[in-house]
Amino acid sequence: MSGETILDVQNLFKSYFFKAGEIPILKKINFKIKLGEFVSIVGPSGSGKSTLLNIIGTLDRPNLGKIFINDVDAFSLNDNDLAYLRNTQIGFIFQSYNLINRASVLKNIEIPCIIAGIGKKERVDRAFKIMTMLGIRDKSHYKPYDLSGGEQQRVAIARALMTNPSIVLADEPTGNLDTKTGNEVFDLLNMLSTQQQRTIIMVTHNQNLALNTDRIIYLKDGEIEKEECLLNSNETRLKRLKNYNNEYTIN
Repeated sequence: MSGETILDVQNLFKSYFFKAGEIPILKKINFKIKLGEFVSIVGPSGSGKSTLLNIIGTLDRPNLGKIFINDVDAFSLNDNDLAYLRNTQIGFIFQSYNLINRASVLKNIEIPCIIAGIGKKERVDRAFKIMTMLGIRDKSHYKPYDLSGGEQQRVAIARALMTNPSIVLADEPTGNLDTKTGNEVFDLLNMLSTQQQRTIIMVTHNQNLALNTDRIIYLKDGEIEKEECLLNSNETRLKRLKNYNNEYTIN
């Protein structure tokens, strides 16, 4: 992990309007994340975790506040430039995988590069390189419904890496997986952080996984309740992960 700040979140405020009035979701959110840092965001349901992740990913806009990604003020950009920033700097991994069932694994993985206008040979070469790294090269012509949950999540991770993003956002990436498969997916995210210097920001209810990241941000009622720096080395993360009972979660 380097000392370079890759993400700077400043004074975020987000609310939604309902018939009953304005409901604040996020209030006075401030933090910085470094290149290669693995950060988990935890908190009870309704605390604003997914909303915060969507704003970091520029899928949603705050009412107030700023986000700097690689020193770029994301929400000062026009729609086209913001879409380019999102597609090239940020990778997304979802709990439900969000794969297209009628398309092959290879086609699913190619999608970000197709959007970015990258030629077929280059994007196929990239896809096979990443699939090899993730152990799913032999699944390239399968359809998502032919794969296990763990394999589908590996496809989703591969898709997230196709434009070589600096930041990978993972929203409950192990939530639909059994303990063993969830640990394997976590190990892949850990590898992306420690070996490839990608910044991983993971929303999770699983305290065991959170305890094996570099830092935990605790949200409660839309505010940061506290932060905990864990200073885990890669070896420490993996050792601790094997020793924990993975059924203990944050309620």
